[in-house]
Amino acid sequence: MPAGNKYGTHRVIEPKGVLPQTAWKIDNNVDVVYDNEILCNVITLNIDSASFTQIENQANDDENKIAEIILETVKTRGKQHNPVTGSGGMFIGVVEKIGEKLKGKIDLKEGDKIASLVSLSLTPLKINKILKINKDKDQVDIDGKAILFESAILAKLPDDIPQSVALAALDVAGAAPQVARLVKPGDKVLIIGAGGKSGVLCGYEAKKRAGITGKVYGITHTESSTKRAEETGFYDKVLKVDATNPIEMLDAISKETNGELCDVVINCVNVENTEMGSILCTKDRGIIYFFSMATSFTKAALGAEGVGKDVDMLIGNGYAKDHAIFTLNLLRESKVLRDIFEKLYA
Repeated sequence: MPAGNKYGTHRVIEPKGVLPQTAWKIDNNVDVVYDNEILCNVITLNIDSASFTQIENQANDDENKIAEIILETVKTRGKQHNPVTGSGGMFIGVVEKIGEKLKGKIDLKEGDKIASLVSLSLTPLKINKILKINKDKDQVDIDGKAILFESAILAKLPDDIPQSVALAALDVAGAAPQVARLVKPGDKVLIIGAGGKSGVLCGYEAKKRAGITGKVYGITHTESSTKRAEETGFYDKVLKVDATNPIEMLDAISKETNGELCDVVINCVNVENTEMGSILCTKDRGIIYFFSMATSFTKAALGAEGVGKDVDMLIGNGYAKDHAIFTLNLLRESKVLRDIFEKLYA
């Protein structure tokens, strides 16, 4: 087996000198496996919400066109790296081959079913055929293969949670652990996108951390997401507000908090132009966690400056230590969460 770089730079085709995520094109030749790579037979791609929404819109909701767009992206770039949103997703698959350098050094064997916990935007991917488009889950069943690098994080799929449910939860596994770090007892917390899969996980964790002296508010957009968020019992108040309208957002949260605004704002939406609403709803010296891949950090930085807001804004790192175990345990811990995920993704 040829020797590979820990971070996968040996797979970069264009431009040279960058990491695979930054690269426009990477080598997805799965017939050659380097000594520090893991070759997997892919079962399902979980396209991240912002990317799948953009693809659906581009395809006018036509499944054949969705498949064509995904196939063209992978053919052109060697990975499922949406050129519009810049985001990817993750996959579940079965380990076919482990590089010689990694054998005995990782708790993994050929035949293990795993979920990748690194983005498809950096993962060499070969699609032979798209078998099924699951639009309601943002998931795509395929016949194909993928490569994981030595630096990649992954999780063995649990036996007690359905495969598609685990995949959906692990796709947003970085969100709730960050909420656990950020939210303190007594905090006023706002979850934007409160009825989505990352939103309900964050809402549950925020309520637990803020405690009886804190308040958790949810912002939703559709009737279905509003109903879902309300039925969880995680939120003190769910508000159906257009998150792209910053003044509408500010008015709604000001009314609920008597003008105090929120200590922590978690943005989980999958559409653009929600930065200013998040900023205006945060009190000075408060914290905004942008978990959404639809976020423009230019808009956020310049927007906060433009309205004179002294807030800390955090980039939504999809990785937190032990985030897979943390998030799967939330589904085990909360019947409400488990029921939501099984209804939507099982």
